[in-house]
Amino acid sequence: MQNYQFLKIDALDAVCTLTISAPKSLNALNSSILKEMDDFLSNMDKDIRVLIITGDGEKSFVAGADISEMQPLNAEEGEGFGAFGAKVFRKIETLSIPVIAAVNGFALGGGCELALACDIRLASNRAKFGQPEVGLGIIPGFSGTYRLAKIAGMGIAKELIFSGRAIKADEALRIGLVNAVYEPEELMDAAIALAQRIAKNAPIAVNYAKICINEEYDLPADEAIDFESRMFGRCFATKDQKIGMNAFLTKTEAKFTNE
Repeated sequence: MQNYQFLKIDALDAVCTLTISAPKSLNALNSSILKEMDDFLSNMDKDIRVLIITGDGEKSFVAGADISEMQPLNAEEGEGFGAFGAKVFRKIETLSIPVIAAVNGFALGGGCELALACDIRLASNRAKFGQPEVGLGIIPGFSGTYRLAKIAGMGIAKELIFSGRAIKADEALRIGLVNAVYEPEELMDAAIALAQRIAKNAPIAVNYAKICINEEYDLPADEAIDFESRMFGRCFATKDQKIGMNAFLTKTEAKFTNE
């Protein structure tokens, strides 16, 4: 497996944990980290069925993007920086496997946007979320205006982005920004347990379910239902469908082959 300067990769069976590790900057995202993430996502082991993303240390998931790198940029350079970060996060959102964010601390700016790009967000009760960019003279640049509105609603997104207010984990749970909140020492165990439960299911079916949820969100009801029906039908062309249903009927454990 590739060695990275700012990423720690820990794979166990079908679950992989990607830890962003730049503790001196509270794991703030710079071009180097984004390039490493892009490379990892493009070359991930095909045996991985669930990815967990977290931050190194107890204080921060990702404290934002690297302000020292952004400060001197002109308009064209700023657009390029934002577009590349957005591309990496879109790759996470459309990855063929589920991605769980284990938010262990500050998830501000780019860190909040990274969590938003993941399929499921679990948080420590020490976590804080926010989009403070307007206080720096910019707006969220890694698709935060888009995803926060979709996940938490337009009114909440406008309030948090316009004000730059950071919220604690309990409020993030209340507005639907995170799925669950845990004590700090329980967070990774909970993320791994969820990942392992997902990994036991038919990988193709999980992938098709992710595609359906992502693709159908903005479709009219009839189109969304038709899309789901087609994807449902495609499941019956897989070996895993035969394995899963046979295991159910024979009361044995299904061992899916991803075929």
